[in-house]
Amino acid sequence: MIDSYSFGEIVVDGHRYNSDLVIFPDKIEHTWWRKQGHKLSPEDIKDAISVHPDTLIVGCGASGVLQIPAETREFIASLGIELMALPTDLACKNYNELAKDKKVVALLHLTC
Repeated sequence: MIDSYSFGEIVVDGHRYNSDLVIFPDKIEHTWWRKQGHKLSPEDIKDAISVHPDTLIVGCGASGVLQIPAETREFIASLGIELMALPTDLACKNYNELAKDKKVVALLHLTC
């Protein structure tokens, strides 16, 4: 569960992180980065989709700077995975709600 989020910092299950991360159902990857920085490519989500989530939540940053091109959106849709792309504060709130009943992976950009 995500305990709190503020620009550049997130607390998950009592552990504090200061870098972008991926929350899997059973682990956290706390060194997540994208090939093109603020643009999400299919390659950037390879590990996230490997666990076959029902929903992929992308926290696009405090100001929503992270972009998800049509190619990436279409790739996710082709796998039958629901995509939620939101500012990171809203992504965190949605993650906490959805993860109670669904298999969810959250990819969270903590700044911008």
